[in-house]
Amino acid sequence: MGTHHTAASTGKRAAMPDNPPGDIPGEEFRRYGHEIVDWIAEYLQHPEDYPVLSQVTPGEIARALPDGPPADPEPLSDVLADFERVIMPGITHWNHPGFMAYFGVTGSAPGILGELLAAALNVNGMLWRTSPAASELEAVSLDWLRQLLGLPPSFEGIIYDTASISTLVAVAAAREATGLPYREQGSAGLPPLSLYCSEHAHSSVEKGAITLGIGQQGVRAIPVDEAFRMDVGVLREAIDKDRAAGRLPFCVVATAGTTSTTSVDPIPAIAEVAAENNLWLHVDAAYGGAAAILPEKRWILEGAERADSLVMNPHKWLFTPIDLSAFFSPRLDTVHAAFSLVPEYLRTGDGEVRNYMDYGPQLGRRFRALKLWFVLRAFGADGLRSRIRDHIRLAGDFAAWVDAAPDWERLAPVPLSVVCFRAAPARMNEEALNALNQRILDRVNQAGRVFLSHTRLRGMLTLRVAIGNIRSDRAYVRLAWEELVAALAAELSVPV
Repeated sequence: MGTHHTAASTGKRAAMPDNPPGDIPGEEFRRYGHEIVDWIAEYLQHPEDYPVLSQVTPGEIARALPDGPPADPEPLSDVLADFERVIMPGITHWNHPGFMAYFGVTGSAPGILGELLAAALNVNGMLWRTSPAASELEAVSLDWLRQLLGLPPSFEGIIYDTASISTLVAVAAAREATGLPYREQGSAGLPPLSLYCSEHAHSSVEKGAITLGIGQQGVRAIPVDEAFRMDVGVLREAIDKDRAAGRLPFCVVATAGTTSTTSVDPIPAIAEVAAENNLWLHVDAAYGGAAAILPEKRWILEGAERADSLVMNPHKWLFTPIDLSAFFSPRLDTVHAAFSLVPEYLRTGDGEVRNYMDYGPQLGRRFRALKLWFVLRAFGADGLRSRIRDHIRLAGDFAAWVDAAPDWERLAPVPLSVVCFRAAPARMNEEALNALNQRILDRVNQAGRVFLSHTRLRGMLTLRVAIGNIRSDRAYVRLAWEELVAALAAELSVPV
């Protein structure tokens, strides 16, 4: 797509013929469309040609662009040239096989093609009649996914953008399920609500409570056991304590694959507590749920059949381009009651149809189901299973290398495809070990061949390798280990 200097880089405006009102000519779209698809195909074949972590400094991209918009049309050739010159250096490549920092959001080729078609159709699926295919394909594709996950037929699905919104919807439905008029009058004069989750639950749970007026003080972060799973005994005590204090326990969130360690909370026991106390049970399986399509990993969602809602993100580990979050519930009537608000201009009289605008905070809805449908069909259930199974095997290999190395230690179990570990050479105190591991992480990431992240477990700075990219293979996982070992050797040779 070229690297020559353009209007944005020289300050001069390229000459353009007068354009009549309307879109660009069809032939011009066809020409550049072919060029862009060719570029994408080459990029997907060789993302390793780029450093996985962007090497630019803050503000560098903005300074390379003009201060204001162009007054006159610019050729698409100039726009594409500046895409290569200015934008690409500022991209951290989530499609890179060395991207192991966070849960993967691989843009697989089938998903990209589905996204391209969705952009071209440009429909707003707020109502059934605004695009019947968008609404009905959403129902069908999510039912296929439900079957893969082993959820009961009573669970119906809705697509949101991210698990943060899916969790917000779940908490709002849980509040509606209390039967008290929080929706109509807010919290004034009503019992303060208490929401329960693991101390390792995703931050979106707390954000949802903030957004809905429950407040951070209404969130109870329950301690975890030695395997970083919610302590159900402490959960029971917290519920009893809140009820005695005049609060209303209303929702508990269990996590199937926590962000830091991918630990799986004891969902069956939590479901029992929820049932005994009339709490809405939401299962956050945004990452870990994908593994439940494997027969040998179906245990991850054991007990989830008793949940009131569940979220699983195909854009995390099911190779669907971001964003697409799948929300399932056997109680969509309660979700509808929490959100439905239909002005006259949106009343259609279409009969027994589902208008998805009634099931969440947003009105406009992209045709996200199309890319999921492409992914499910292009890979098939067995193809998806083989890829996820391979990632879990590679994580096991990496964990074995850590366990066998005298200067390294693993800090958490490895139930899925994330390994938590640190360098731990002898004769260093905790403060020194934390500083050492931060320097190792910085060395590895600055080299640009792999990208890793960190967390903190019981005060220890913990390195994470998250294997979930469709293009990551054993060679790249081995490269990550070799980079870490080399970084530790370099640090130990540097006088402190």
